[in-house]
Amino acid sequence: MMLQSKISTSVTALIGSMLLWSGTAGAQMPDPPGQVAPGGKPVNEAYLFAHMMHGDYWRLYYSVSLDGLHWELLNGGRRVLEEYRGHADIARGHDGRYYLVGNRGDDQPDINFWVSDDLITWSKHSDYVPDLTKVPDYPKAMPRIGAPKLYFDEPSKQYLLTWHTTHDMGPTDLPEPYWAGQRTLYATSKDLKSFSAPARKLFEWDMATIDTIIRPEGDKYYALIKDERYPSLEWPTGKTIRICSAPSMLGPYSKPGPPVSPGFREAPTLIPAPAGNAWYLYYEQYPGVSYGLSVAATLEGPWFQVSGATNHLDWDKYRVPAKARHGSMRVIQRKEYDALLQAFPKAE
Repeated sequence: MMLQSKISTSVTALIGSMLLWSGTAGAQMPDPPGQVAPGGKPVNEAYLFAHMMHGDYWRLYYSVSLDGLHWELLNGGRRVLEEYRGHADIARGHDGRYYLVGNRGDDQPDINFWVSDDLITWSKHSDYVPDLTKVPDYPKAMPRIGAPKLYFDEPSKQYLLTWHTTHDMGPTDLPEPYWAGQRTLYATSKDLKSFSAPARKLFEWDMATIDTIIRPEGDKYYALIKDERYPSLEWPTGKTIRICSAPSMLGPYSKPGPPVSPGFREAPTLIPAPAGNAWYLYYEQYPGVSYGLSVAATLEGPWFQVSGATNHLDWDKYRVPAKARHGSMRVIQRKEYDALLQAFPKAE
């Protein structure tokens, strides 16, 4: 009986310690770097996420955040600009105003721009129709325009517009030849009304890429791309986010580095952390499941993935609205954040 009592006591203690561990282990996971200590002043005050929603593709929705990690859907979960179509990307431009780029569909010839003083009221600015028949060293380009992205380069005072266009690969045994044929094209502009011609390929190396965005850090420019080849034993990096760099905005860009995301991720978007000492790189897991997050101190890496979208609040270190899909995140001022909340109140 004494032996049974000792065994029972030991088992009870073991179970108790396991329960204690399970209840506290999640709390031991540190927050991602880049957050501001209590009472501290952030370098980056607030953030806007302009995106579409699962079930309402191509349309414009807003979410906001104060820490770059926890996002709240605005406008009661309704659209914020009815006439908009596209994969939303916003740049602050040459005149201090915001410019939003979109397109009516991959099979439509035009890229469209809107302008706003306050991110609340948008007006049509211009349209651009690239001549895809005259892209150098790209004779079999198909009349397709995918996911235009916009970057304003402060040193040169010009915009870089990127998008992806596929080409006819002819007979091939590659899976998904339409996507394997995608290449990143670009044009530049001073005012988003006249554009450089002809449109050109951004990268000298030949690889399927989509969803390319450009960001500067230090004396380099970085291209964050989706490697669009289908993953295989011969191409294990397929459908991941990768990064390459260049000494100038237009290159030449290095070959892409190793994946910084798991497979089947796309639509990378990048923001600096509130403290300004880390980068938060978000990407969508598709088809429309959830967002992932990788973090690094510099764009050179190394990158690590943050826990989220697990439905365990003690493990989730970031939260993106359910069903949020392709879009772009950017830093905004706290007064702009407050104005957006007043114009587009949060969902109840």
